[in-house]
Amino acid sequence: MLTKTVIPLTAFLLLCAAGVYLALQSRADEPDQVKAAHSAAGDKRATPMKPVYSKSHYDITPLPKQRVEELAKKLDPEAYRITQRAGTEPAFCGTLLDNKKEGFYACVVCGLPLFSSDHKFKSGTGWPSFYREFDPAHVSRHRDVSLGMVRTEINCARCGAHLGHVFDDGPAPTHERHCLNSASLKFVEKGKEIPMESRPVQTETAYFAGGCFWGIEHYFQQGAGVIDAESGYMQGKTKNPTYKEVCTNTTGHAETVKVVFDPKRISYRQLLEAFFKMHDPTQLNYQGPDHGTQYRSGIWTTSDEQKKEATAFVEALKEKKAFGDRPIVTQIEKAETFYPAEDYHQDYVDKTGRACHIANPWK
Repeated sequence: MLTKTVIPLTAFLLLCAAGVYLALQSRADEPDQVKAAHSAAGDKRATPMKPVYSKSHYDITPLPKQRVEELAKKLDPEAYRITQRAGTEPAFCGTLLDNKKEGFYACVVCGLPLFSSDHKFKSGTGWPSFYREFDPAHVSRHRDVSLGMVRTEINCARCGAHLGHVFDDGPAPTHERHCLNSASLKFVEKGKEIPMESRPVQTETAYFAGGCFWGIEHYFQQGAGVIDAESGYMQGKTKNPTYKEVCTNTTGHAETVKVVFDPKRISYRQLLEAFFKMHDPTQLNYQGPDHGTQYRSGIWTTSDEQKKEATAFVEALKEKKAFGDRPIVTQIEKAETFYPAEDYHQDYVDKTGRACHIANPWK
């Protein structure tokens, strides 16, 4: 009697342990942006989180579970079975299998672009096949051990909809075959109006110079609604300057950070507030230990609206003596050409782990 009780319990515990292991392994092949999104959101997708953007400027922040359920209610029974229950449509029966029109294939649930007609090929398997994603961050990968085999399931990174599986028997250059269910997709033909849910974020760009660009770039990237921050050089008199040339103080360039942001998530004023927390605008042609005109404080505006707002913001700081009796020396000028800095300057703090004297403005 004891033996009959212990053996099933042991087997049950082993199965549970195996399940936990597979769950932990399921994110192994996901792009970094997708991993970060899922880590922050949790499996229930109900916790508010920092927005996540793909390199192609789409908002791929995982949708809350309730929102996914609302969208899924609008699906037909077949699309619901496949996307929400990980179903599979019969081979050679999908409506998009033989589609040869130009355009992109979006998630039928949330509308995120997932695959492009540029990467579609005829695999002979009976399901629409693509050798790469529209953007790697738009499609998440999970280990699938159903049906007595190990496969890689692919899902929409934004809503979690089941799409199909990816295999390593595709054509060059990726040698991958993304095997899709037609019911998981909706096709948007090239030249036709793109639905709102399938459009990239309408971004704005701002430029800030506040001393060494390593720290400024690092902390701007952490702003909720900032899509990208890039180090570079601006407001100089030579084209395509190198770091070595800028350091001679003869080119006139300032180390600058280009900030691409989603104005629906973060405002230009919030960026201004962060900028003046990150550096000391009363230090003329230097910041901390770094001296030279390349380290000057500046705001390079891209529109009359930005110029007006930046000017008013600085004037307000002066009126309330935010920095005591020390005069603010921040320059406000129309943005000229932005020249990206060398690769080794990009994401420098993340790459090296070196701390910077710049304060975190988001705390």
